[in-house]
Formats: sequence, C-alpha cells, structure tokens
Amino acid sequence: MKIESPRFGSLEVDAAKLIEFPAGLPGFEDCKKFTLLEVGEMKSPSVGVLQSVERPEVAFSVAEPDQFGLHYEFALTEDEEKSIGVSRIEDIVVLLILRRNQADSGEQGIKANLMAPLVINVVKRMGLQKIIGCVGCDVTLRAAS
Repeated sequence: MKIESPRFGSLEVDAAKLIEFPAGLPGFEDCKKFTLLEVGEMKSPSVGVLQSVERPEVAFSVAEPDQFGLHYEFALTEDEEKSIGVSRIEDIVVLLILRRNQADSGEQGIKANLMAPLVINVVKRMGLQKIIGCVGCDVTLRAAS
C-alpha cells in the first residue's frame, strides 16, 4: 500500500505491518490504521513516528518510556485487554507521544504525554491510547547536563 505523507513524502507501507487502533485515538477517532516508521538512522523500535495510513497528514513522534529513564505501571481494564487481544504481558509495548515545545513558550525540550500512553499488542498488531489522568497532562523531558 502506498501513502503520500506531507512529512515523509511517498511511502510504501506493508499491510501486514499495520497497527490497528479499533477506537482510533482521542481527537483522531477516524484514524484507525497506523504504521510505525523508524526515524533517520535509528534502528531501535523504541523511537519513531506513528503514521496514519487513512490520513497521511496525521503523524505522531513516539518513544518508549525507558528511552528517558522512565518506568511506570498502570492497569488495563478487562475491556481494554479484550480490545487489543492481550494474552501475554510480553506482547505489549508502551509508547509515549512526544512533541517539541513551542519556540515562543520560552521552554526548551520535548514534552511527553505520560497520562495517555499508547499500548500496543505487537503480536496481534492492535493498540489503544490509555487515558490514565487528565487529557493534555505532560512532562517536559530535558537531557541531563
């Protein structure tokens, strides 16, 4: 399948590697199918871009929490587990949506939304966004000096 991304240009997407979000993502409920792209020379699946295939203009920078030395735990409801086919915890990957601070905000760094992580069953290729707390809560991540 081919998509035209305003951010990355023409992309060939393997349909077998799509990740489905049955409920979409909050604010993007019509975006249910995504692919995970690597960024630059990075070979780690923990840093990348979650690219919508239905709306190519929708793409989210994502990273695993441990990339920033973060570790936290949360529980999925029974309905959430069923919706993404959880049978083994080892099949689950958690990703955080990232964004750069606005240049005029006076803050530098990248913001990570810790209160609404993406939970992906990498075997079934199904995901959801788990709302833990307030929508829009985030933490600014800065490199250690």
